[in-house]
Amino acid sequence: MKRVFRAAIVAALAANSGFADGVKPVDVAFVDGAVEASLTGVAGDAAAGREVFAGRKQGNCLACHANTDWSEQSFHGEVGPTMDGVADRWSEAELRAIVANSKMVFEGTIMPAFYIDAGYTRALEKFEGKSILSAQQVEDVVAYLITLKEE
Repeated sequence: MKRVFRAAIVAALAANSGFADGVKPVDVAFVDGAVEASLTGVAGDAAAGREVFAGRKQGNCLACHANTDWSEQSFHGEVGPTMDGVADRWSEAELRAIVANSKMVFEGTIMPAFYIDAGYTRALEKFEGKSILSAQQVEDVVAYLITLKEE
């Protein structure tokens, strides 16, 4: 009986392990400029997303976007639109699509695709096959962005 129970647990864990890592970048479903389904099946953490947003090594969103919520940080970019009120302009699904791969939403954009792992131009070898953000980090950034409403 123990062996059957163990086998059932292992099978359940194996079945869930693919989703635990998130949807693979190549499998993200973009429909009409939106990604409806969560990339992880786990709710994003807005506090963690806020840190990724401002992190200078990964998200670095402040390099291009002004955001009053980060007024303590210097050098907000002016290339992209301000993030103030972004949740009033875009739905959660649209924000997920923009963060994952803005090139699937806006033709000719210079915004990086944060959740692709192939097709980069002139990528350093150590970054081959890797996305800038993980699926959970995308969900975290989206959770943060949907908190940015007009006051």
